[in-house]
Amino acid sequence: MKKKMEILSPDKATVRQIQDRTGCHPVTAQILANRGISSEKSISEFYNPSLGHIQSFENLIDIEKAVHRISHAILKNEKILVYGDYDVDGITSTTILYEFLLSTGADVAYYIPHRIEEGYGLNVYQIEQVVIPGRFNLVITIDCGSASHDAVDKANDCGIDIIVTDHHTIGDSIPNAVAVVNPKRDDCPSQSSYLAGVGVAFCLLIRLRKHLREINFWGKRQEPNLKDFCDLVALGTIADIVPLVRENRIMTKAGLEVINTNPRPGLAALIRFSGINKPLIDAEDIAYKLSPRLNASGRMDHAKIAVRLLSTKNPDEANKIAKTLNTMNTQRQEVEQKILQLILMYFNEEPGHINKNAIILGNQSWHEGVLGIVASKLVDKFYRPVVLISFKDGIGKGSARSIPGINLYDALCQCSGYLEGFGGHSLAAGLRIKKENLKGFQDQFEKSIAAMASDQAMIPNLRIDCRLDFDMISDRLIDELNLLQPFGQDNPEPLFCAENVVVKYSKIIGKNHRRFSFMQSNSRSDKAINAIWFNVSEDNIYKQHFDKIAFKLRWNHWNGKKSVQAIVEEL
Repeated sequence: MKKKMEILSPDKATVRQIQDRTGCHPVTAQILANRGISSEKSISEFYNPSLGHIQSFENLIDIEKAVHRISHAILKNEKILVYGDYDVDGITSTTILYEFLLSTGADVAYYIPHRIEEGYGLNVYQIEQVVIPGRFNLVITIDCGSASHDAVDKANDCGIDIIVTDHHTIGDSIPNAVAVVNPKRDDCPSQSSYLAGVGVAFCLLIRLRKHLREINFWGKRQEPNLKDFCDLVALGTIADIVPLVRENRIMTKAGLEVINTNPRPGLAALIRFSGINKPLIDAEDIAYKLSPRLNASGRMDHAKIAVRLLSTKNPDEANKIAKTLNTMNTQRQEVEQKILQLILMYFNEEPGHINKNAIILGNQSWHEGVLGIVASKLVDKFYRPVVLISFKDGIGKGSARSIPGINLYDALCQCSGYLEGFGGHSLAAGLRIKKENLKGFQDQFEKSIAAMASDQAMIPNLRIDCRLDFDMISDRLIDELNLLQPFGQDNPEPLFCAENVVVKYSKIIGKNHRRFSFMQSNSRSDKAINAIWFNVSEDNIYKQHFDKIAFKLRWNHWNGKKSVQAIVEEL
């Protein structure tokens, strides 16, 4: 698919000012300006993120109510249930809160619903079948609960308190819980709507630990070091694709330090089975290697397997569970690939469907645990919102994914009359629908997306940080680019473009990857740059000249040595 290149052009005076303040490479200064990082304070905090800079917990709505209720439960030895979600954000959130409460001596257990058998969130069924029989006094939801009105009312009727911690988009009314800690509430003053569920949970732990310190609770107990939990905060934050800004970037950077210096047994085992073989784990490894394996537990079996992996202290047990998750991930890939191929074959036979503003498909044989991944792949291929639904006994469960500029949650709100329920974010959501309402939903959703989409919305946009001739590439520049990590949503890895590129050397590796040595035909120094291009299309696999390329720059580590390598992104 053709992409539009947008070359950013920051204010030149701002770029010079950044360079004067930091002494950095002019390209680095331009990247910082593109990110809106120009003041002395913002530059300092960006390069030196510290857990001491975290402030979101101070203004998170209802956090004080939650802290005092949890503290009371700890002191009175009440039974506490941590109720999580089955994705990586929910798994990591559940683990850090469960481990923290164990360190206080609390009587605590955790519960994650089965993705297929129970579905997302806290509902009346779990109150009746899990909470009441378990004689729990307090339930704390993690990464869910904002739409659980009926479940909270049922718990209240039974004398059970609920604390909701969540980060999903929330409607006009909130559950009648003891506390609803959600930065997306309209009345929340924290301005931290970018937090993942695990970020909300971590902010809760910061304030809870402080409160317990204020009442001299830690006198005879070892006060937990919250940085030790940041490895899981980094996992959940990156996996949920929330903006890597402010507190998210601070917590993620701290978490990567923990992973790279003293990984917990479960993560160490998962890293080995993921085949990661490089000096330092980075955000890309979490997104594409570790997260899919953790997610595979909830997609193919039960997410509690991943919680056991992350919480075990036994290396042997960690190895066994990590091996299991690795096998599940392979199974997940096979199931996902079959569904994707069936859909692409269908499009070949019915090409009219890919000319619409949205793709909505349903099937009774699809494994609902992998639909979100397949939807994401279709979004990448066709660049439009996608909704995939798996039907069983007349009820469909669907996963939806969108593109920047088209708010999925808002579109689903406009289709609510056809849905049994829905929830999520602007780019990802889940829904339930009766089969007889599918046609009406398809028509209304298409209209909603059409109203939101401009002529340019359906064309992917590559934001180029700057033009970069090969003569300007140096070891110093690569080192400075590494200091801008971790990369992710709203802090993307820098992307450059070069013109008049010719191939000096080329080799096909694997099925369709191409390794190059590049030069620029108009270069004064004839400097060559090694590069690699993954998943090359057939019409470009032997091409020898490119008018313009978009690329990233990284160190390539091989046999204990490192060299500059360009990663080709687009022509």
